[in-house]
Amino acid sequence: MEKEEILKRAKDYIANEKDERFSKEVEDLIAKENWTELEDRFYQTLEFGTGGLRGIMGGGTNRMNTLEINQATQGLANYVIKAFPEKAKAGTLSAVVAYDSRLNSDVFAEATALIFAANGIKAYLFSSLRPTPELSFAIRTLKTDTGVVVTASHNPRMYNGYKAYWNDGAQVIEPHDVGIIKEVNAVKEVKTVSKEEALKNGTLQIIDKEIDEKFWAMCKAQLFRPDLIKEKASEVKVVYTPLHGTGAMHVEKVLGDLGLKVITVPEQREPDGNFPTVEKPNPEEKPALTLAVELGKKEKADCVMATDPDSDRFGTAFPDANGDWVLLSGNQMGALLMEYVLMSRKEFGTMPADPVVVRSIVTSPFGDAICEKYGVRMVECLTGFKWIAAVEAEMEAKGTGDYVFGLEESYGYKVEKEVMDKDGVSAAALCAEMTLYWRSKGKSLLEHLNDMYKEYGYFEDRAISQNFPGSSGKEVMAGIMTKLRTEGLKTLGGKTVTSIRDVQNSVVFNPANPSDKKALNLPKSNVLQFFLDGGTIVSARPSGTEPKIKFYINSTTPLEGNCDNCLAKAKQEAGALCDSIEKEIKSILDAAK
Repeated sequence: MEKEEILKRAKDYIANEKDERFSKEVEDLIAKENWTELEDRFYQTLEFGTGGLRGIMGGGTNRMNTLEINQATQGLANYVIKAFPEKAKAGTLSAVVAYDSRLNSDVFAEATALIFAANGIKAYLFSSLRPTPELSFAIRTLKTDTGVVVTASHNPRMYNGYKAYWNDGAQVIEPHDVGIIKEVNAVKEVKTVSKEEALKNGTLQIIDKEIDEKFWAMCKAQLFRPDLIKEKASEVKVVYTPLHGTGAMHVEKVLGDLGLKVITVPEQREPDGNFPTVEKPNPEEKPALTLAVELGKKEKADCVMATDPDSDRFGTAFPDANGDWVLLSGNQMGALLMEYVLMSRKEFGTMPADPVVVRSIVTSPFGDAICEKYGVRMVECLTGFKWIAAVEAEMEAKGTGDYVFGLEESYGYKVEKEVMDKDGVSAAALCAEMTLYWRSKGKSLLEHLNDMYKEYGYFEDRAISQNFPGSSGKEVMAGIMTKLRTEGLKTLGGKTVTSIRDVQNSVVFNPANPSDKKALNLPKSNVLQFFLDGGTIVSARPSGTEPKIKFYINSTTPLEGNCDNCLAKAKQEAGALCDSIEKEIKSILDAAK
């Protein structure tokens, strides 16, 4: 980009940005003639995508700042007014706004609420930080028309984001996402009002305990064996970390009410957007659980639990027979929770007539085998819990299925219907009960997981990702996907590719006969999946929220018999296959660099 164009964009931004902290950053960069940094901040406008905004905080059109938040909210408000004209005319539109512990989240959330208020949309704003699942719960409880949570979920400290929700409590999908994007791009003027005036005229209302108490009760209502918890709670010690986020208030309350002893990692208990003890506040990342595992060892705990900053993701670790701590993957915990829910529903006679579990297409097929045993339908959807919620909503609308559980490999689980997003708080409560249940049967959760492998086969899953930041990053990732589509992959890890699923082009075909294509009934998304001889699946997917591309390996290895040696052999075979596939994928990524 030419310097003149960069300078023009930068001066336009300075003229429109009302927050001096962000505009001064750009002024200083201009004074220093730092054209490299200025180009990165202005080569594009941060895109309001299908779920909202996410990006590095700072001044510039390619950054998260007050100007971007204001534009997004005005566009969302305009769309809501057009979507519900009768309510808009009657002055009965409403929205709810929540935010997490990230830097500027409170500022962005208040700005969002005041723009809603100025547009005649009553805004409910939480008095302090709250989890994303509670935002979804609040939309459904208050029956608002839309909602926003300011969060960048598990991203590093320099990021923030903005998730838009519809009146069903789920993140927006078609057709609303496209409609909102059009309105955001068309914004010419942003309306706002002072906090004092909005509170005085009733267009802004502060909320907290009236939603909190209902949310806690809902989480506890998902449990199957409250009497077992009362009887055995004193036998289990839980170490928990909210990773400087929103979780402590809710997880401590819910698990404490159940009688469980919860020891929260003191260095990570208080909300702090600088995340001083972790590089990435993500329970998927082993380093993020280091302090919790160390405290677990010291306290001789039975379980370590973690939630990310907005408490929608849930991670765990457990001690094995040798006293070593094992971190469970999202696929493993998802399979454990799913089986526990299905087993419990069957035992208590609460299995609905047409039970359905929903998982994303890059989540392990481990759950498919479990569903088959219990006579439950497994439905696949695109990656992201908004798609799981969309399947649930469609089933409710058509009366063609009964949702009982939803999961995705990225540490997301949902057992309740009251929240239309993944929920780390209810997952923590259910995991605690499940741990107690298997303890009452004389087994640890890790021992039961091995029993499941002996019954269903061994499933190993890996994820490989590569960042491609900057203005050229999108082009590089697009080039990788184009090459995979045009040249294809005939083999991976020595296994023949028997089928390719191209979600972007809505087709499935055998590479040996590519002209014989079958239609795929999924919304379009830039995902390629390669199904290998033997059952292993390899998926390629550029991230929608970060400058990286991800590959997923979901391997399936049957056991020769129900024995420890048989499981050990299956683990060895699966590991060797995954190592081989991972090596080939890394060579593809290295070539793209």
